Amino acid sequence: MKKALTVIAFTTLATSGLALPAAQGAHHEGGSMSFFMTSAGPGNGADLGGLAGADAHCQMLAEAAGAGETTWRAYLSTQADGAKAAVNARDRIGSGPWYNANHVMVAKDVDDLHSANNKLSKENSISEKGEVINGRGDTPNRHDVMTGSAANGMAFASGEDKTCRNWTSSAGDGSAQVGHHDRTGGGADPTSWNSAHGSRGCGQADLQGTGGDGLYYCFAINRE
Repeated sequence: MKKALTVIAFTTLATSGLALPAAQGAHHEGGSMSFFMTSAGPGNGADLGGLAGADAHCQMLAEAAGAGETTWRAYLSTQADGAKAAVNARDRIGSGPWYNANHVMVAKDVDDLHSANNKLSKENSISEKGEVINGRGDTPNRHDVMTGSAANGMAFASGEDKTCRNWTSSAGDGSAQVGHHDRTGGGADPTSWNSAHGSRGCGQADLQGTGGDGLYYCFAINRE
């Protein structure tokens, strides 16, 4: 009889429009994935096929992960080249907020992303598959993330190559400015996620020898 009364009381509460107690263990999650670090690069060093090729690679990886309904852009800057103006990475990625594959908000907007308040880290700068990428101390180390950008997300002045000829070169000369996704290592600013140091060259072996693997960040510029 007691059991029957309990069922009736619960049913009455549920149909009365009153809120039911939250299920044990329930938790609130953030938005759908709108940020990731590539699980792999195209495989030709820093030659990504320019910004268009880099964007297409982001889109392909996102689609494979079930997030292809949004438009994805690579967080990469280019330098001015003749009549072509420089492109700033921070201007390519929409307005935020951005969430990783685990629904953790890594930044609420562009200014937050480029501040000390962002939540980028080895644990949060995960791949489109939700996997943690190897960092310093792991074998192999893959913590270098190509950006071609200064710490504020802006392009470098033309002159010294910081973008491997605007992401079209896999030659031994030239360099790509990289950040550290694990916020540790060497270089002028080892804790920077987007501008720690330059690579020793633009080929795949050059990038790997510096502590990277031709990886970069991807951001969704719109969502459902």
